Amino acid sequence: MALKISVIIPTYNEAQHIAQTVNMVKKRADQLATLELIIVDASSNDGTQDIVQQLDGVLLCDSPARGRAAQMNYGAAQASANILYFLHADTVPPQDFDRHILAFSKPHQQAGCFRMKFDSSHWWLRLAGWGTRFRYKFCRGGDQSLFVTKALFLKAKGFDESFVICEDLNLIDRLWGETYFGVLAPHVTSSARTYYSKGIWNLQYHFWVLQYKYRRGQDPLRLYGYYQKHVQSQ
Repeated sequence: MALKISVIIPTYNEAQHIAQTVNMVKKRADQLATLELIIVDASSNDGTQDIVQQLDGVLLCDSPARGRAAQMNYGAAQASANILYFLHADTVPPQDFDRHILAFSKPHQQAGCFRMKFDSSHWWLRLAGWGTRFRYKFCRGGDQSLFVTKALFLKAKGFDESFVICEDLNLIDRLWGETYFGVLAPHVTSSARTYYSKGIWNLQYHFWVLQYKYRRGQDPLRLYGYYQKHVQSQ
């Protein structure tokens, strides 16, 4: 049976989540035999690679560069399938996600994402997840996962590696102008760990600022500088 979807998961120190994510990808696939699972690791030092090496049916790649954009581009270059599905290491896809992606994919519908919900009952995070049902670019983000035909991904020249942060927004903006970008009704479930470790309102405020700065055209280095100062270092 020909491969149809390559699931690409970038990792850096994801020992706590990666085995569960991979197992859930396998469990929730409708046709596991048609999937290719690729983990692209950026020299983790917490044992992530050791864990991945013990998982069946997974291709582990050492990324030559750290950063989600570079890692996902590297994973795409290794992919054998004609549809790429980018998934964060702490995000779980919906049941039969592959069937939903294949059913949506047509010549004029070559990219999209799923709705998203957090693994939290906090009212704001529930509301934020509810907002992902709307088909607007400002409602998009990497936690919702992203699927795109490999042909369109290559045409768009992949992720712009100058974006260490907001790389997903940048690619979605470019795909939006090339095809009908779908938002599929099933939900991925994303970890709220960063919201709780950084503070829900503190992190949400800085994410809003980053989105605003990105939409205003601020250059990637300054975006990353803001992220380092207000999110990464806290």
